[in-house]
Amino acid sequence: MKHTALFSLIIFSAVLPSCTTDEPMVSLGIDNNYSIYRMKPLILTPRYPGKAYVWSVPDSHGGDSVVSTEAFLYFVRRDPGDYTVKLNIVDDANPVEHIVNIKVWDEDVAYSRYIDRVLDYAPAPGQFVNKLPEYAPGDDAEAMRLKAEECIRGRNDVMISLGGYGGSVVFAFDHTVVNVPGEYDFKIYGNAFYAAGSLAGGSAEPGIVMVSCDINGNGKADDPWYELAGSEYYSEATAHDMTITYTRPADDGDVAWTLGNGDTGCVPKNEYHSQPYYPQWLDKDIMSFTGTLLAPNAIDHSGNGTNYVLYAYAWGYVDNHPNDAGDLSKFKIDWAVDSQGKPVHLDGVDFIKVYTGVNQVCGWLGETSTEICRAEDLHIVQY
Repeated sequence: MKHTALFSLIIFSAVLPSCTTDEPMVSLGIDNNYSIYRMKPLILTPRYPGKAYVWSVPDSHGGDSVVSTEAFLYFVRRDPGDYTVKLNIVDDANPVEHIVNIKVWDEDVAYSRYIDRVLDYAPAPGQFVNKLPEYAPGDDAEAMRLKAEECIRGRNDVMISLGGYGGSVVFAFDHTVVNVPGEYDFKIYGNAFYAAGSLAGGSAEPGIVMVSCDINGNGKADDPWYELAGSEYYSEATAHDMTITYTRPADDGDVAWTLGNGDTGCVPKNEYHSQPYYPQWLDKDIMSFTGTLLAPNAIDHSGNGTNYVLYAYAWGYVDNHPNDAGDLSKFKIDWAVDSQGKPVHLDGVDFIKVYTGVNQVCGWLGETSTEICRAEDLHIVQY
């Protein structure tokens, strides 16, 4: 009996917190109080295990509003002030409730409204590749990244081309772009235009936008990406998880491609742009991209390939509507969806990716390629 009683006491002690402390037997790994600058993320990751995690903040009715059910919390705010976050760790034996108080301060040096850096420039083959920006013999991927950065950083307004379907650029601001519910969060400029007498047709070369949070805090865009679901995301004509593979031509001529569905074709050379269309700084002779493929948006009104009109999709794409067309070049982080197409809530984003979303050739106009020239955080005052 003595052994049984002692064994029961050991089990009882292991599942209850000590009477002399409010902390669980295993350190939670989260403090009670934090101070951060506005528009800078705080990542809270408890070390205490549980079946589920529920993060909530006070709502306007005095209750709790759940903001995340992940094992971590990515917290960022636009406005300075005092904030409270509650963590509930669901566990049959040791449920935990922990309150975190967060003081958000104004930044010491005002943030820029514009792009701060380009993290990656990876265009697909196209008629403006090796020209926008211009490749010089000896340039490598880092040199081209810096050239792309110089074009679109800050108030610079120099066009870069992403080439054909899948070609991309990744950029960041000097702060986190905050998700403000009900508001547009950022704007990306392209060179789309409407033809005379048309409200939606002209030159629209839609680029898809993806966003990511720096969850691991390493400053690299190596965390999960989320697509901003534009007007065509749920269309039956849109293909998701589509891979395209380009092959370098032996004679710097047309660039052959193959789609994951078996379709084949090429990015044809034209008389207006004689330079190689395959990125010359790459050592590899094959390059692949995977993403969402939008349906072709061009119509040949001549019937003989001489009068293509590229029609704009309704909303949610770069280089799709003219920059001065109201809110049609602006984006909401609230449009984010995961790889299964399910909406996700993101407090803010640290990295933005744009890639060409259409795979088509329009006669003498050549391939459809998204171009961008700058981007702005709409929550930073413009001076």
